[in-house]
Amino acid sequence: MVSFGLSETRHAVTPSSTLYLLDLIGVVVFAVSGALVAGRKSMDLLGVVIIAVVTAIGGGTIRDVLLDRSPIFWIENTTYLLVIITAAAFTTVYTRYQKPPLKALLIADALGLALFTLSGAQIAQEAGLPWISVVLMGAITGAAGGVIRDVLCAEVPLILRRDIYATAALAGGGLYVLLQAMSVADLTATLAGMATVVALRFSAILWGWRLPVFRLRDDA
Repeated sequence: MVSFGLSETRHAVTPSSTLYLLDLIGVVVFAVSGALVAGRKSMDLLGVVIIAVVTAIGGGTIRDVLLDRSPIFWIENTTYLLVIITAAAFTTVYTRYQKPPLKALLIADALGLALFTLSGAQIAQEAGLPWISVVLMGAITGAAGGVIRDVLCAEVPLILRRDIYATAALAGGGLYVLLQAMSVADLTATLAGMATVVALRFSAILWGWRLPVFRLRDDA
């Protein structure tokens, strides 16, 4: 478990671990999110794949660079790329015959944010980082891919708008770390953190929850 300022030895990450499964599920969801955005921008098939890739592994790549993890996870394990390409192709075919449900993009993005935030936090945890770094690495893993996607698609990134996005990732990662410090079971803490991220994002999507805006008067 995590202690505030102290770290303990973590279990090794193996292909059968919960961490690996979370990563793959998050990759699928974010790849779908990226493919939907590319479709809205009327990109060709290569553009769809590129946007799906950067959305799905952009945050994890930045995390690995910051943590000096070598080789970067998707270079070592090309299963990630195969999963992304498959998810993007499925999304392209599906949307050709079926219209995506209303707000499917934001819902897929919310699920990906939750999955990646917690998997990123667990990786930072296993690296023995202090609790605040665990929370930040979780947020970077969850949100950075979406930022790269939005920039490439000429949209204002969600984290720079009033939407509760990075805030949701920070809240979910923070709750996960807190529950771990209270010796709550790892699975319970993980699910609670993910539920917090999803709940905050869905609240922002469905009921328009927003962060306060800071404005200066023109004469200030």
